[in-house]
Amino acid sequence: MRSILVHAMNDAGFDARLQVGLDLCRRFNGHLTVLQTITFDLVVPTDPFGVSAVEVSQASMKLAEEFREKIEGKLKQEDVRWDWHVEAGYQVQCLIRHAALNDLVLVGGAPDGSEGRRSFSIAGTLAIHCRTPIMAVPHTANGFPADTAAALCWNGSMEAARAMRAAVPLLASASAVHILCVGDPAEEGDEKLPAISAADYLERHDIDCEIVQLPLGKEPVHETLRKAAEAREAGFMVMGAYGQPRIVETLFGGVTRNVLAEPPMPVLMAH
Repeated sequence: MRSILVHAMNDAGFDARLQVGLDLCRRFNGHLTVLQTITFDLVVPTDPFGVSAVEVSQASMKLAEEFREKIEGKLKQEDVRWDWHVEAGYQVQCLIRHAALNDLVLVGGAPDGSEGRRSFSIAGTLAIHCRTPIMAVPHTANGFPADTAAALCWNGSMEAARAMRAAVPLLASASAVHILCVGDPAEEGDEKLPAISAADYLERHDIDCEIVQLPLGKEPVHETLRKAAEAREAGFMVMGAYGQPRIVETLFGGVTRNVLAEPPMPVLMAH
């Protein structure tokens, strides 16, 4: 992971994303690209039939420039190679375009609801549309320590396999790798890849791991995974995104949707 892309917004989680990006660049001798997106926020009517255009207000441009100057001052004191890009437009489109030539994209959440929870829907959207792995970074993250353990959430899906392969550089440098499986493996269909296959793949990359079989109880799967990861002092999670259609998770809930509602730690995901 030599090229790390960080989404820059003046939100409560940016410092956490930036620190994770700096830590990863130091670990892999990488380059940090900071992408600042300025959302269109002014609608200008252009004809009496309701056709309209959008542009960025001067106030937004000024705030964005002040934020950039502040953060660039900090980056100049770091021992990491970096550059800064500014784009006005729709966040997801800008991130998808820049993600194409990066190895990992770090995104955060926005305040959502009166309970103070944060929405990481942008991470889910990017995971679906990008071929680059996405890492959702909660605002509580304290960087990315080199000696942290990893929790690989395994359900035998193609999405989980792709996320694992994308995370190999991180898993190889983790202090421990725990493959977390929920439910009875005997009840899985033939279309699922068994956890032992994931362990065999990691072994070929000289990565030691343990398979942890967790019972499927009354609590939601995402809670079972969270508790297991925290009990093993994992510093990050790896999981496939949207193993079932996203509309199904939106309507009925799902592991991806629930994890992204409030990630307990940095979560690397791929679809």
